[in-house]
Parts: sequence; C-alpha cells; structure tokens
Amino acid sequence: MKKAKILVVEDERNISDIVKAYLEREGFEVVVAATGKAALKEAGKNVDLIVLDLKLPDIDGEIVCKSIREFLDVPVIMLTAKSAEDDRVRGLGLGADDYVVKPFSARELVARVKAHVRRARIGEKKELSFEGRALVINTQAHAVQKNGKDVDLTNTEFRILLSLAEKPDVAFSRLQLITNAQGYDFEGFDRVVDAHIKNIRHKIEDDPASPSFIKTMYGVGYKFIGRPDK
Repeated sequence: MKKAKILVVEDERNISDIVKAYLEREGFEVVVAATGKAALKEAGKNVDLIVLDLKLPDIDGEIVCKSIREFLDVPVIMLTAKSAEDDRVRGLGLGADDYVVKPFSARELVARVKAHVRRARIGEKKELSFEGRALVINTQAHAVQKNGKDVDLTNTEFRILLSLAEKPDVAFSRLQLITNAQGYDFEGFDRVVDAHIKNIRHKIEDDPASPSFIKTMYGVGYKFIGRPDK
C-alpha cells in the first residue's frame, strides 16, 4: 500500500517542522503549505489528509476549509489556538473532521492522523441500502447516494452514518458514535456529535425536522430507523 500523503498547512515554521518530522517518522509522505493559497493548490494533488491551521497570513483557515470541501473529500484536522466549544462546533460545521487545540502534543496529533487515515481506507461490506434504495451506502468507496444522487459527506460524517446504518434500530450514545468514528473521545463531544448529525440530516433527509433515517433518542443519543432492503 502506498504511503499516505499528508498536507500540513501551517505558517509557523517551527511547528510545521515538528509536525512534519513526527509524521515522516511514522512513514507518511508530508507536504507543507504556509499560506491558504498554497494549501488550496496542494490540496488538489492527491492528498489523503489535511492538517489545517486556522490562523494563516493570507486567507482565514475556516474559508480554506470550506473551499477545500467544495472539491475534496479527505479527512481535515483543524489546528488552532481557539479552544472554545463553540469554535470547535463551528469548525466541524464547515466540514472539518477533527479539532486539535494549540499547544498540542505532536504524538497525539500523529495518533489522530493515523486513526483518520486508517478509517478512510477501511472497507467492510460493499453496500448497504435502505427504503427501496432511497439511501445507498458504499462502504468501500466511502460513497453515499440519496435517490440516485451523490451525497457529499466528510469522513467523520460518513463513519457516524455507517455506525448507525450497520445496526438499524439500535440506540447509540454520543460517546459511542464519536468513538466509533474517530477512535477516541474528547471534551465537548455531545455538541460535536449533534453538529455532525445535523449536517448528515441536511444531506440525506427529505425533511431534517422530521427525519426518516436518523432518530433522536432523548436522554440516550441516536438510532437509525431506515428500513434495510433485502
């Protein structure tokens, strides 16, 4: 299997050098971009994951993330000094899969990169379909279709949807969902999962306010209620 290619978007040279060294030590190919403009250019060159600093000298990192999501579906880990829960939720709402707050442990960042890359490459059963193929999930291609049209999900959104869809009518707690999707939990995971579920519903439900696939289980979490095709 070829090396996974990681794009590190960071304008502080000392930080990017450390992150690059740690990732290369684990066998990753690493490309560094110091500006938002350079990041958008490099993102189109077959990268497998992006570590994105939000404070860039030319373009706000959140704008860069939103722009990347318009043409690329790979895991994005936001790297920032913003630690407020609202900032995390907002960032995830823009399409990020994860959020690491400065100052951070390089070893922890590498562990998160490895977890996201591994999950992005995993394929289980080839296809799940529901409600007369109204919703189709291709687990190997990490692709989702709603009524025959492609649905653009982030890697974390896909993993959460797949965790639910693989076990219809089973209630999952928010902690279970974030752990299944990312391999670990962190402070504030309740609101983070809710933000991901909101995004997923807007993409797969005819009416997000009256969902046909993902039901809220008050006091518990969520469960998948779509009827599997035989």
